[in-house]
Amino acid sequence: MPGAPNRPPEAPPEAPPPPSVPESPLQKDLRRLAPSRIALLLDLWKGAPNPDLLGPFDRAEKAFATGDYSACATALDQLSVRLAEPRWPSLPEPFRRLRVPIPAPMPPHWDPDHALPGPEKEARRARRAAEDQLALAAGSLDWAAAHGLAAGDLAPRLEEAKTLLGTEGPSGAFYERIDAIWSAVRERCPLPHGAPVRAAPAAAPPADAEGA
Repeated sequence: MPGAPNRPPEAPPEAPPPPSVPESPLQKDLRRLAPSRIALLLDLWKGAPNPDLLGPFDRAEKAFATGDYSACATALDQLSVRLAEPRWPSLPEPFRRLRVPIPAPMPPHWDPDHALPGPEKEARRARRAAEDQLALAAGSLDWAAAHGLAAGDLAPRLEEAKTLLGTEGPSGAFYERIDAIWSAVRERCPLPHGAPVRAAPAAAPPADAEGA
């Protein structure tokens, strides 16, 4: 209409946030506690992880067993800080992902996610967390298989989780498979301060009849 003030163009509507996956305190702690158990069973510790690592892990296990998930999360935070100390340079992937993130100092605009809308930032964060869970689950099952622990029945769940992450993203169905793996890991794998579990030795070839 003539004489009407110019109005700025309307901003496009903000994209809706990604659907949230229900995540109870138990599930959040389980997804950190179970892979931490495997991290402290790795051969690099020679069967005896440092007490600075075992202390927070033991507190986390005891709190989880009694249903005190807040105390468990606090102890796991302490463990992740300990794991990030430079005195453990040989902690391998994927278990380095259990460390507390310590990003290098940088201006905010250098962060590739800085300018993203909030929903997209959250979607990327959720995707990275799911990818970490998938990598930790794969590393844990590899460790179990190398040390003679029953884990073959969990491999299909891992493959299903991998497929679901590709088709649905970090959905409830994805985490249902991941949580089943972590529950089995806690049931089947020893505590790190128990007797060390060594890799299963290769079977010796059978002696022939003449050499017996």
